[in-house]
Amino acid sequence: MARKPDGSPRALQRVLDIFGAIAAAPEGLSLTELSVRVRTPKSSLLTLLRPLSIDGYLVHQDGRYSLGSEIFALSESILAARKVGNLLRDLMLEAREQCGETVVHAAFTREGNEVVYVDVLESRQMIRYSVPAGVKRPLYTSAAGQLLLAYRDEAWQDDYLKSVPLKPLTSETITDPIVLRKKLRKIRADGVSISVSEAVEGASGVAAPIFNVRGEVVAALLIAGPSTRQDRDGSVWRDVAVSFAAKASRALGYRATLKADSR
Repeated sequence: MARKPDGSPRALQRVLDIFGAIAAAPEGLSLTELSVRVRTPKSSLLTLLRPLSIDGYLVHQDGRYSLGSEIFALSESILAARKVGNLLRDLMLEAREQCGETVVHAAFTREGNEVVYVDVLESRQMIRYSVPAGVKRPLYTSAAGQLLLAYRDEAWQDDYLKSVPLKPLTSETITDPIVLRKKLRKIRADGVSISVSEAVEGASGVAAPIFNVRGEVVAALLIAGPSTRQDRDGSVWRDVAVSFAAKASRALGYRATLKADSR
């Protein structure tokens, strides 16, 4: 085991700064570049870099420092300890305060062919979208279900559409596979899903994706309420859904820029 760096608050902050700077540089950083990024003399940096490299937290190759296997293993352990549900609850409370509507944490069922409402915070308004946690919906109907379906690969979507009949739940339910595929492409391009009376007559929803550290969509944040209010406040619902889903993604370790994504 290498001699550990000084454990003072300043040294610990420098270690965190080192990891942050290198994580933001996929091709690694030279000692000079790192010194500039973290505003620390090279001599002081070397005292920290040597033991971190020896212990596998950093890799020093061809004059550049990059992240090592040990820091990835540590990151995975930290992220695994953060349950998505616990993390989302606080964000859901904030989101409800901002938009005033029902906020839902939605995810794939264990079988993967439906969406389940894992957690629900109902609006405090007298007229609201009311649904208990645990309710399941077909992927092809609700805003959250369509969003999760949109982020599956095309082969998965093909298998799904071949095996699941698109039965109407309301007069607005999409039952034509060609129309549904077109909507899924738009959802993927826009990074947000909007459903108006497709699953429940008179109810609308706006959903945004939550990504994990590997860039996989693991859940959706859904804002839902009466369609009459969605007509009026739809832009607010969208902004809140996208903003808080991005916060959840970042808390789960996702670092890529959240923007429109097309195949």
